[in-house]
Amino acid sequence: MRKQFFFSAAITLLTQLAYGQGATADYADDAFRFSDFSQSGTARFRGIGGNHAALGGDASNIFGNPAGLGFYNRSELSVSPAFTSVNNQANFLGQQLTGSSGKVSVGQFGLILAGSTNGSRRWKRTAFGVTYSQSTNFFDYTDARGQNNNPNSSVLQPYINEANSARYSEQELSDGFRPNDRQADFSEAAAYGLYLINPTDLGANGSGPPYTRFDATTRKDQRTTRTNSGTHSQWTLAYAGNLDNKLYIGGSLALTRLRYSYESVVIEAPINGVYFNNYGQTTRLDVTGNGINATLGLIYKLTPAFQVGATIVSPTWSSANEIFGRTLSASVKPTNPEGIVLKTNNIDVVTPYDEFEYSLQTPLRASAGATYFIGKVGFLTATAEYVGYQTMRVRTSTFDNQQDNTDFKNDVKAIIRDSYDNVLNLRAGAEIRAGILRVRAGAAYLPSAYKLNLDRVAKEDRTKILLSAGLGVRNDRFFADVSGSYLTYKSGFSPFQLPNDSDTPTIAVSNRNTNVMLSLGVFF
Repeated sequence: MRKQFFFSAAITLLTQLAYGQGATADYADDAFRFSDFSQSGTARFRGIGGNHAALGGDASNIFGNPAGLGFYNRSELSVSPAFTSVNNQANFLGQQLTGSSGKVSVGQFGLILAGSTNGSRRWKRTAFGVTYSQSTNFFDYTDARGQNNNPNSSVLQPYINEANSARYSEQELSDGFRPNDRQADFSEAAAYGLYLINPTDLGANGSGPPYTRFDATTRKDQRTTRTNSGTHSQWTLAYAGNLDNKLYIGGSLALTRLRYSYESVVIEAPINGVYFNNYGQTTRLDVTGNGINATLGLIYKLTPAFQVGATIVSPTWSSANEIFGRTLSASVKPTNPEGIVLKTNNIDVVTPYDEFEYSLQTPLRASAGATYFIGKVGFLTATAEYVGYQTMRVRTSTFDNQQDNTDFKNDVKAIIRDSYDNVLNLRAGAEIRAGILRVRAGAAYLPSAYKLNLDRVAKEDRTKILLSAGLGVRNDRFFADVSGSYLTYKSGFSPFQLPNDSDTPTIAVSNRNTNVMLSLGVFF
């Protein structure tokens, strides 16, 4: 299990990954991370800002507003490869560093089968669609580096604090260190075996706690890289029809798949130290899960030129399994005063808590929008989307004691209530037509859902701004669309957590994400 819980009457915190929050909050943060959808759809819909509520005739309707399938009068097959790049600027200890990376993926592919017209009947036409789509792509990369002059602010300090608090004897630490297997039974044993923590008295027999560390008073060059990958995707089945070519009604059922991977590497090099070249820790987290949700949508033509639409999306109920891992590493100077020779340079910490199962409930979502058609020249569209982040829930049945499971659920619920707010996302877009050519542009304002200032980043600074544009061509046989989207917002994190806030370094990040998508399709 990622955050080791020991339950008695309440949950006891052993590790913290978020500045100003505790271990239970990490699961609340996961619920938010796996529910935060900035943009989805084909290149056509991405080019107009991700609007889904009041437009039809696109494969995005299958997982957006399924009522839009009722506009189809011919079948369609489409695929949308995408390229995502990040160019994040990190500010750490007064130094700025930019981390850049890119990844290719398949954002969407789908099949729509349009029914034939029913002639004079009021129920004019139906359509069925099936598609694979990415609700969100977790790909992200941050690289931060700075010089830390605080002797108490070290990646090793949490291990020293825990070893002293638990009053581990040297024998206990030594017994938990297995260099031949390159494994340790707990983190403090790994740090002890690598000489990263040491007894205060370094005599022949040592002295046990209190523990300290070599090169403790020197300045440190600290570097952190953080890599996220994975997707929240879904296979969706949708069905829709239209009444009198005025009222379009549709519904969909989605089977979701969650894959999320996180790796954080913290390397610390004492400046002018005499014992170590460097040392550090690598933290890994992998989460997988499956879920289900449903969507109901409608679009109504008030006039031939003006239509409105609305959708309601149920929470996604998912099972999730996480696997947590940590590796400690060290490199000593050959000329160190104590003549230290390491038995191994890398140690994996392996505990019974490294795997954990839980269930996740994402927020209820509802949207409403309008589209105005300017003759055959194009259209304007806008959407308002409500996201009830306070309805997120995380539960588990892993613990033998039912009260422990209840405490876990209630603690996460309380953190969600105190940390997140419901939001209203706003999107607007336009398309101009000239023959077979289409020109598109859009924007979205996605306000911060945070109630708190975390990692020394103001909650309002976490608001996301999305700008998009696109081009397309289409005729009676095929279409090709390309879109470009630019997403910017601020975030922050702490590479390690210490009891004293002033000793905990934080990294402020200006996130800049660019997505380019190509959608190709044929009609038949």
